Amino acid sequence: MASLIDDTPEGVNTPEYTVSEISGAVKRTVEGAFGQVRVRGELGRVSTPRSGHVYLDLKDDRSVLAGVIWKGNAQRLAVRPEEGMEVIATGRLTTFPGQSKYQMVIDELAPAGVGALMAMLEQRRKALAAEGLFDPARKRPLPYLPRVIGVVTSPSGAVIRDILHRLAERFPVRVLVWPVAVQGEKCAPEVAAAIEGFGRLPAEGPVPRPDVLIVARGGGSVEDLWGFNDEAVVRAAAASPIPLISAVGHETDTTLIDHAADRRAPTPTAAAEMAVPVRRDLIAAVTDLKARQVRALSRMVEERRRRLRDLARALPRPQALLSEPRQRLDRASERLPAALVARAQVCRLGMARGAAGRFGPSLLRLPIARRRERLAMRVQRLAPPLRTIAARARDRYRAAARLLETLSYKGTLKRGYAVIRQEDRVVSRKAALGPGPVEIEFADGRVTPGGGDGAPVAAAEPPKAKARKPRKKADSGQGSLF
Repeated sequence: MASLIDDTPEGVNTPEYTVSEISGAVKRTVEGAFGQVRVRGELGRVSTPRSGHVYLDLKDDRSVLAGVIWKGNAQRLAVRPEEGMEVIATGRLTTFPGQSKYQMVIDELAPAGVGALMAMLEQRRKALAAEGLFDPARKRPLPYLPRVIGVVTSPSGAVIRDILHRLAERFPVRVLVWPVAVQGEKCAPEVAAAIEGFGRLPAEGPVPRPDVLIVARGGGSVEDLWGFNDEAVVRAAAASPIPLISAVGHETDTTLIDHAADRRAPTPTAAAEMAVPVRRDLIAAVTDLKARQVRALSRMVEERRRRLRDLARALPRPQALLSEPRQRLDRASERLPAALVARAQVCRLGMARGAAGRFGPSLLRLPIARRRERLAMRVQRLAPPLRTIAARARDRYRAAARLLETLSYKGTLKRGYAVIRQEDRVVSRKAALGPGPVEIEFADGRVTPGGGDGAPVAAAEPPKAKARKPRKKADSGQGSLF
């Protein structure tokens, strides 16, 4: 400051300051005078950017005070700041030189008494009730024997242990736990996400879809349970496709999720009791029903037996009913042989009388003549086709005979060739000729060269086949192959 006074022009008593000096002096003054303050007011604008800090306005009927809650303190708040809430903020005042503003850095934020919270809660309850979210017609019955139960609660608290212990005592079922924060700023979004997540599970997926949900938390103050009054949680509970049991707080604690849920349990242990029946009671009930069924069947059978005996007394004796038909049968049996003989005699006489005129050669002549006529007609119809078939077969036979004669080696012998055999095999090459006698076949017979002079010895000629005289029939046009 001395340098500023020294540089002051002559005749001027007011010192000169820089902007930063003024801002720093104001900052030190404000922070020194308001290092720890508690301010009561209504929350106006509330903003939560991605950084995690909370920016808000504290206002009354005449003034507005800007405030900020840094991320570390915002995560420890018991009640999430909402517009219109009356609160008491504890912190310090400071300035923001970049914009010539002053603001309050809030370390703690609490509702301005339970009355303010309850008034805000009642206002929200009326608004949601007007939308029909609490309508009793929306409530669904709980399944009697759920296979899977989903629990939305903190995994480290005593609540989940109480629920699991109670389920194990009553009726052991499969339990899926979705861990969430049950108080603080993260409570509401995590609980709403858990309810929606359970509802989106497929029915036949790898993770089984629960048949009933339990949203549970132990007791606490209004501020501790405030996350279950959040609008997002209430809407998620009302829209859940799975029946939901609310078990938040103790019996005297009431939250908005209790109105939106299908059933409200006074405690988490009571919620487990609502979800499943007692297994021992079911076994006893089934055993009792089985015993009652057996007794009822026994009574019914005994009653039917008694009625049958009563009705049987009114019926006549079987011997009396069958005595008369038995006598008729005996009399008919006695008359039957004589009746059969008489009937046979009558039939024999009738046959003897009519056989002479009805049976004889004349009965066969007419059918035979008719059959002869039908046979002649068939022969006339079949004669031309049969002659055609025979002619074609004859032509095929002659063609095959000519082809056989042409391809036979006999014709080759007639042209001056011979066949040499040795030991019943034909010798076609010089190298195949071995020691021993050979046989030469010509067209007119076979010879075997033998003796020292090599004179041929005529072999016995095979008998000549009798030449067949060709029939005089038109040639089929098939010529010789040679």
